[in-house]
Amino acid sequence: MPVLETPDGRYIVVKGRLWRRSDPNLGEERRERLVKALMDARRAVKEAKRGEDEAAMKRARAAVDAAKHGLGERGPVWWTDGAPDQNRRMVTNTTYAEWYAGLEAM
Repeated sequence: MPVLETPDGRYIVVKGRLWRRSDPNLGEERRERLVKALMDARRAVKEAKRGEDEAAMKRARAAVDAAKHGLGERGPVWWTDGAPDQNRRMVTNTTYAEWYAGLEAM
């Protein structure tokens, strides 16, 4: 199933919730490096959970957060028109609610 993207390309919708997309202005090499770091960090979270290692979990989660900040998925928004960040909100409670309702009516 294709990913549902908001008309402005800022978010994807997963189970009715908005998730901020990566900054489209990142260079391909930097984006690839950050995505690799994110995947490595997510694997480290999984290993820390399995090993019940709280210190490793803290480091792994910090690495996930750093990669997501680098990608533009967290932290300051990457768009410049002053629109607020609606990341992690239910789409029906955002400025995209009318657009989303129109999709459901189709």
